[in-house]
Amino acid sequence: MTRIGFLHTAELHVDTFTGLLAAADGDAHGVHVVDESLLADARARGIDDDLRDRILRRLRSLAADVDAVLCTCSTISGPAEAMSADVGVPVIRIDRPVAALAVAGGGRIAVVAAVESTLAPTLALLHEEARARGIDVDLDVRPCLDAWAHFERGDVDAYLDAVAAHVDAIAPDVDVVVLAQASMAGAAERCRTGRPVLASPGLGVAAVVAAASGTITR
Repeated sequence: MTRIGFLHTAELHVDTFTGLLAAADGDAHGVHVVDESLLADARARGIDDDLRDRILRRLRSLAADVDAVLCTCSTISGPAEAMSADVGVPVIRIDRPVAALAVAGGGRIAVVAAVESTLAPTLALLHEEARARGIDVDLDVRPCLDAWAHFERGDVDAYLDAVAAHVDAIAPDVDVVVLAQASMAGAAERCRTGRPVLASPGLGVAAVVAAASGTITR
């Protein structure tokens, strides 16, 4: 049986990714670790050596029981991905597959995030994926930071509604919208715009299942 590890920074992601994994591979088993302090500390002081050590410890703990790990937090997923060799199993960053899809068509890409710490790693990743493909993109940073207060209060419906309204307002100016955080995925189906609105969870799960089976290496 394929075993997939998930490193989360919010408890609500457990149910979301359990469902996505069942849809992607009904025989796979998920192992979930939630550590909200990783995102809280990244927001407070950035990715320092202490935080890197804690991320690595969490990943190594997961790696003992799984074939691959998906880090579902965009803020810390870059450092997590870079730790694959030290962890011993592939570590997939949640936002790499969606970034690859977003840049494939070129054009103007809106990057929407409700947490400021997510913006820099997301922009860097999009530029990286665009350079790797020789594609010119125009990244338009469109944060909706006020929405995060709803999430922190546990009002997910209000959070998703706020994100969707924000996306609908900015979508006419761009070719595609990237929702930079996994927590935003449910907003995509609430948007009324005809522009593509891309979310990371489903693509990330497909990537980690493929990595666990040896189809891809990251």
